[in-house]
Amino acid sequence: MKFKIHRGTKEIGGSCVEVWTEKTRILLDFGMPLVEKNGKEFIFGKYKTLNSNELVEKGVLPKINGLYEISDSLIDGVIISHPHQDHYGLVNYISEDVHYYLGEASHKIIELNNLFTPQEIHLKNTHYFEKSKTFELGDISITPYWADHSAFDAYSFLVEAGGKSLFYSGDFRSHGRKAKAFYWFTHNAPKKVDYLLLEGTTISRSNKPFKTENEIEFELTDLFNQKEKINLIYTSGQNIDRLTSIYRACKRAGKIFVVDVYVAKILKELAKYSGIPYPSDDFKNLKVMYSYFTSRRLKNEGNEKVLYQFKNFKIAKEEISNQSENIVMIVRPSMQKDLDYIKGIENGNFIYSMWEGYLKKPSIMKFVKYLNNRKFTVHKIHTSGHADTRTLKKMVEAIKPKNIVPIHTFEGDKYKDIFNEPILELKDEEIVEI
Repeated sequence: MKFKIHRGTKEIGGSCVEVWTEKTRILLDFGMPLVEKNGKEFIFGKYKTLNSNELVEKGVLPKINGLYEISDSLIDGVIISHPHQDHYGLVNYISEDVHYYLGEASHKIIELNNLFTPQEIHLKNTHYFEKSKTFELGDISITPYWADHSAFDAYSFLVEAGGKSLFYSGDFRSHGRKAKAFYWFTHNAPKKVDYLLLEGTTISRSNKPFKTENEIEFELTDLFNQKEKINLIYTSGQNIDRLTSIYRACKRAGKIFVVDVYVAKILKELAKYSGIPYPSDDFKNLKVMYSYFTSRRLKNEGNEKVLYQFKNFKIAKEEISNQSENIVMIVRPSMQKDLDYIKGIENGNFIYSMWEGYLKKPSIMKFVKYLNNRKFTVHKIHTSGHADTRTLKKMVEAIKPKNIVPIHTFEGDKYKDIFNEPILELKDEEIVEI
């Protein structure tokens, strides 16, 4: 068995790993880059008019035979670890005949992104795997391990063939609401794999353990208990752990949790896979505000039925204004027009609950300035979606790999200072034979 990291040895995002034997070839993830080769932000818009051959020449797509066009050597399968675009965002360029293997909830999230964002990714030939159940592609065996991550449906993978083994960590952590999944893993991990491809997104950050989602919940509760203040929160609409923390904090503080149709639809669809709150008679303090731009987009694209799903749980902007001290609402920059129509909310709390690096984006800077002008107090309450150093060490201790390969990191050179195992620091496109 051989493997090659097409992208990810020296960067976070754009993950893509090819594994093959004489009979079978698979890909682990096919993500959109987050940065250009020069380190600047990757903006896909400037490449949208190029075809796959041109994108390969530009270095945006990796050169992989049998992936983009129909051929006798068509790749046997693309395995998607979780529904973050830096792990699946380039699949539109893959031949329609290629088969995909992913979690069912991951596929649902990708479809929802098509509904609410400009993304248009429609996967054909999909196969759903289940956690801890091994499946075969040719002479390669793949075992998915459920992972704690800020993505709802995330997995790591054990890949085996011909008595050789590789473990792909994907993105994971141990301080989220699925921390028990990582605890289970530490007692059931495959042992002494030949190569562990270990993500290191946060490897240069503080050695202190990261804040847990439970700690986030209680920090939010304390803030919500302040008198006569509306609480506006900017967080990812797909960070289900965070949305659950916010909902639980609202329950503790006796607040009404308000989401827009986008978040409402995500919660409703994913509630089929887990006992998370969603707008329904079972969660009476969860209401839906019909934001202007999302509602207009759904109507213009013929998706009014999505709007009708939540009409019984609607809260009008006037109602929010009249009881603002009881409201906790998810917001984002595109909702500024909606906030203009909500009166009497000055001097509220604005909670920024995302990676701080996004605060440098012009649209977010403009939004924060808008709220500052309305005399909002800004609070940063967040924790990483990725493993801290302690958790990275626990995975290594559980697996006891023969070699560790840095991936999904800008700082692979720091692994040797943290782990005692042999570190193989690769370059993109470098082939390793196991």
